[in-house]
Amino acid sequence: MRPPYQFRCRCLDAEEVRQDVKQLCKMYLYNLTLQRATAITHAVLGNFSGSKMQEILISRGKVLELLRPDPNTGKVHTLLSVEVFGIIRSLMASRLTGATKDYIIVGSDSGRIVILEYIPSKNHFEKIHQETFGKSGCRRIVPGQYLAIEPKGRAVMIGAIEKQKLVYILNRDSEARLTISSPLEAHKSNTLVYHMVEVDEGFHNPMFACLEIDYEEADSDPTGEAAQKTQQTLTFYELELGLNHVLRKYSEPLEEHANFLISVPGGKEGPSGVLICSENYLTYKNLGDQHDIRCPIPRRRNDLDDPERGMIFVCSATHKTKSMFFFLAQTEQGDIFKITLETDEDMVTEIKLKYFDTVPVATAMCVMKTGFLFVATEFGNHYLYQIAHLGDDDDEPEFSSAMPLEEGDTFFFAPRPLRNLVLVDEMESLCPIISCQVADLAQEETPQLYMLCGRGPRSSLRVLRHGLEVSEMAVSELPANPNAVWTVKRRSDEKYDAYIIVSFLSATLVLSIGETVEEVTDSGFLGTTLTLSTSLLGDDIIVQVYPGGIRQIRHGKGVKEWKAPGMKHIVKCAVNERQVVIALTGGELVYFEMDPSGQLNEYEIHQQMSSDVVCLALASVPPGEQRSWFLAVGLADKTVRIISLNPKDCLALRSTQALPDCAESLCIVEMGCTDRNAEDAAAASTTASLYLNIGLQNGTLLRTVLDPNSGELSDTRPRYLGSRPVKLFRIRMQDSEAVLAMSSRSWLSYYYQTRFYLTPLSYECLEYASGFSSEQCPEGIVAISTNTLRILALEKLGAVFNQVSYPLEYTPKKFVVHPRTSNLYLIETEHNAYTEDTKKQRREQMAKEMREAAGADEQELAKEMADAFMKENLPENTFSAPKAGHGMWASTIRIMDPRVGTTMKLIPLEQNEAAFSLALLKFHGQPDHQWFLVVGIARDLQLNPRQCSSGFLLTYKVDGSEDMLELMHRTPVDEVPTALCSYNGRLLAGVGRLLRLYDLGKKKLLRKCENKHIPNMICNVQAMGQRIYVSDVQESVYMIRYKRQENQLIIFADDTHPRWLSCTTVLDYDTVATADKFGNIAILRLPPNVNDDVDEDPTGNKALWDRGLLNGASQKADNIINFHVGEMVMSLQKATLIPGSSESLVYSTLSGGVGVLVPFTSHEDHDFFQNLEMHMRTENPPLCGRDHLSFRSYYYPVKNVIDGDLCEQFNSLDPVKQKNIASELDRTPAEVSKKLEDIRTRYAF
Repeated sequence: MRPPYQFRCRCLDAEEVRQDVKQLCKMYLYNLTLQRATAITHAVLGNFSGSKMQEILISRGKVLELLRPDPNTGKVHTLLSVEVFGIIRSLMASRLTGATKDYIIVGSDSGRIVILEYIPSKNHFEKIHQETFGKSGCRRIVPGQYLAIEPKGRAVMIGAIEKQKLVYILNRDSEARLTISSPLEAHKSNTLVYHMVEVDEGFHNPMFACLEIDYEEADSDPTGEAAQKTQQTLTFYELELGLNHVLRKYSEPLEEHANFLISVPGGKEGPSGVLICSENYLTYKNLGDQHDIRCPIPRRRNDLDDPERGMIFVCSATHKTKSMFFFLAQTEQGDIFKITLETDEDMVTEIKLKYFDTVPVATAMCVMKTGFLFVATEFGNHYLYQIAHLGDDDDEPEFSSAMPLEEGDTFFFAPRPLRNLVLVDEMESLCPIISCQVADLAQEETPQLYMLCGRGPRSSLRVLRHGLEVSEMAVSELPANPNAVWTVKRRSDEKYDAYIIVSFLSATLVLSIGETVEEVTDSGFLGTTLTLSTSLLGDDIIVQVYPGGIRQIRHGKGVKEWKAPGMKHIVKCAVNERQVVIALTGGELVYFEMDPSGQLNEYEIHQQMSSDVVCLALASVPPGEQRSWFLAVGLADKTVRIISLNPKDCLALRSTQALPDCAESLCIVEMGCTDRNAEDAAAASTTASLYLNIGLQNGTLLRTVLDPNSGELSDTRPRYLGSRPVKLFRIRMQDSEAVLAMSSRSWLSYYYQTRFYLTPLSYECLEYASGFSSEQCPEGIVAISTNTLRILALEKLGAVFNQVSYPLEYTPKKFVVHPRTSNLYLIETEHNAYTEDTKKQRREQMAKEMREAAGADEQELAKEMADAFMKENLPENTFSAPKAGHGMWASTIRIMDPRVGTTMKLIPLEQNEAAFSLALLKFHGQPDHQWFLVVGIARDLQLNPRQCSSGFLLTYKVDGSEDMLELMHRTPVDEVPTALCSYNGRLLAGVGRLLRLYDLGKKKLLRKCENKHIPNMICNVQAMGQRIYVSDVQESVYMIRYKRQENQLIIFADDTHPRWLSCTTVLDYDTVATADKFGNIAILRLPPNVNDDVDEDPTGNKALWDRGLLNGASQKADNIINFHVGEMVMSLQKATLIPGSSESLVYSTLSGGVGVLVPFTSHEDHDFFQNLEMHMRTENPPLCGRDHLSFRSYYYPVKNVIDGDLCEQFNSLDPVKQKNIASELDRTPAEVSKKLEDIRTRYAF
């Protein structure tokens, strides 16, 4: 008899086992950007939308963003933000003569010049031209670094750092479309270019000016003397339009080394020429008979800076009208000077400079015609100022090139607080993020991001929380706890709301909205009962629904009542502009509709539902329609019914959806476009959909697509919001409908720039809300919380995080969290800086010199001046800190409570002591509760060549109160201690290129052993179990094992690639994630057959074949992940961002960006997103001409990472392209969109 089952056994060979293990070791990740870079590298002004309003186009490294300041409020709104998957190197606006719209010309690392046009109706950038001229990448001789556009828009010059310059001629075709010519070469070998601008010659041949230096002689001179003598030249290039040729017209050597040029208006508007900004001087030059006009750059009086230090301008803005023009130029200290030119018959005779104001140092400034000054700062927040005065009539001294001065002398001025500028808006920027940790230190259930940001006196600790920032406009107490609130207009054609109606358990309060909010008694509302709903019906009827009936109030025309029949009363209702639906006790529905004459008519047939009605919802009446076609009814039997309101089958059932729990509230909204206001491009899109939002009693929100024709429900997407039942309220945001959802936390669901957002509000718990519109707050919310009425505004739509900022003194370097008290221990270190004590000593010395320098009759005046100088206290976060010179350092150790931002302890270090590392640890043999803080400092550090007089490890005992540090001892070391780490009750220290193990001693730390085989400099040390992961600044990661018996630190594995590491984090015992200074993230994993129990070979007797590759370790880690972020990554951490979700790899970048790499949990998901990414690369190539695959593989080929940023651009594609891609994936566009939303909400937000 044959057995029912047959088993076939086969032995796997070694290769098959290897393949199986390799498959198990694979990791697939999905990259998501949570917060785009906040640094601004370029900013240009223009009329990009074709309207009369000016917009500001900015680049944030690899993101192109269009901003529009509101001329009335001064608030800056983002119209569009697009990732270009390339590095934007230069950016300019160009307008053809007679046109009303500016084009955008972009120089990037794509080796192409790209011309874009902003299409406001679709709210996207359209590529008009893309001309290839060279290789991709940021290369010295490939143009793209500099752009100059002829003022009449006839030609553009694009230049490289070295040698190559190309000129393109721009023109129109017969249909007035922009055309571009083939490139004309203006190359010059052995030439470096520092800056390039257009020269305004009116309608003569286009002219360009370049700051150049010829290094041919210096290159061939080994002594270096030629390099010292080489002068910079100002070179003019002319485009001969008739000959179609570029001439090198004129070249002149410069006396001082210049850093940038400013183009002077020409033609009928000015004298033409250029202003040359060089060290300590500003010079005007032009072709022809014009003499050079030279003026020294004024310096601050009694400045603590080194007096020998030169002063330069770093950026400028030009403002011109038909009758005048002026320049605003900013020095490296932040002082802005207004520069004007005096002319005599088109010849410049004088340069005049006047101190204007001081703002933080900027990368770009833009002066707008509406009187705003936009300042894109180098580090920290960006600002929009109103120019209140032009500074013509004040008592500020004016400096002139005509004033007699001896060579080397300069003018002096006194900096002061803002006088001509008024701050109107502030754009938050995290740049630069030095370090970041994810932790729930505030015990809020959702983790916060703690970041060290900024540089110098503008540094800060920032605490980021997921949520929208809420501005509190007003708060007032009510006589009791209300249960509902609404706003209503008097007439439909009014712009703002007239009344706030507050309902209590047995009363209704009516408040009028004006300059103040006051109670009204003659409004017609029934005040002796609770109100279920109120709304404006038709043109001028206010309807009040209360348990006993419906009250229609017509302003000045009396009141009409409809009473509930018999013993029944109204339990639920839904109202829109023309319809009212009520649910009576027992589940009976009564429908009312307004006829064209303004009468509210009851539909004669009542609908009896099979269960009690728990909630109702009506959509708004679409423009041009008589009614909303569907009613949503939530029943106690855990279903939602869609009922027709079409007169042909009124109150007939169209569809049913079963729910996991009973519905608490319903809300029908149209989301996805703003076709009511074509000007509002920020929310514009191509398609709109009707959505039914269902709030459940278990705290879940369901968003379901409601078919506008059939009433069918599809594509349901759940999201857990909180522990309380979810109440839903329809409000307006960005002139389109949004949903406010309230559970244990309030959330806003809205559509913004081609994407749905469901974001919590960073505000206390609310109970009921309604939209609110007044002159002071056009799009606000009125809400109730306990017994208070609150008027709120949400201004930063699209933001993922809101932040709290706490100022710091110097540039923060690192911080650690105390595990018991959650306090932060951080070190701040500043190069080229004085400590507070040294500043005080310098001030006293200078005051003493003032008194001594004065004559006998000037003693009283000198004493007054010295006293005023000692009392002078300008905030360094605006006026910048004095520069002490190279090799001068200032540092502090700070203990902070991050929940409230208070500094609990501040320990300043001595002048020229620089803190670079710290660790909080327990030493073995000490009491279990005793913590120690070890700080690594260097004294008299010189950066290049890197050397220091001495280094120290400061050991502090953390006492029981946790905010006091007791210095135990200083342990001298011979190099800079760059990394510290706790290791099994001991301290691991990276001292230069040495790895040392220390134990606690009574008078100093005791060195136990060391490893000398790290090649360059240790920048990070981490430990897990018995293994130690050491990062070299240049040679990637070394895996080390401490052998206790032999007391040796032995390298047992390393990487196959050199990496210039900026940060690392250990993911598990075999896996480490790394990031380098070029913007790459890599994950290294030790193969399963790696053995960490290896022996060192001090005798050199080991066989050559066992010495490893290139003298490295004999075992190598596998590189399983490679991905180019495009920004320098400063921190990596394995963390959970949403309670209950899986872990992801969170990274932050120097430019202020935050992103996550999340793991795929199924092969099916990975295959789907891999195919979607492939189709997106084909159908939606990057905007600036860079190939997406080559960008993500900038230094190493991208490996096992899907780019979610590219995949999410699917939602902004044209519907036809969406349908084509979805059909290739065997899905519908809605299903693809749902997959994109699911993977984001599963791990992040």
